Amino acid sequence: MGYRVVDTESVEPEPDRPSECRKLADPGGLESVAVNRFHAKPGEQLPLTYHYHETQEEAFYVLDGTLAVETPAETYEVPADGLFVVDPESPQRAYNPADADGPVTVLAIGAPPIDGDAIAYEPADE
Repeated sequence: MGYRVVDTESVEPEPDRPSECRKLADPGGLESVAVNRFHAKPGEQLPLTYHYHETQEEAFYVLDGTLAVETPAETYEVPADGLFVVDPESPQRAYNPADADGPVTVLAIGAPPIDGDAIAYEPADE
């Protein structure tokens, strides 16, 4: 058996991200899932770019604020305590709108945790 408590505030944010991203899987000793906590101010997006994953499933659990998720078909609004799930090969861009009342905090979970699985998506690609 193994147990760990991770002080998420002690995990340094990733550099060169459009919003604050703290990668929590390694500090938690997780090998089969990626766990990231995002904190985005109004006008900031979570991912580096509009993208999709070839293999990875993603789930965004909104801890505070309202998350906007742009997809080719529509833009979803996910309120606090809401969960947004993305299947593989489904393009999306999660962000906090510029006109939002405040920041959004999101726990993002992805499995399997594959590096290089994100593919940039241009809406004109359809």
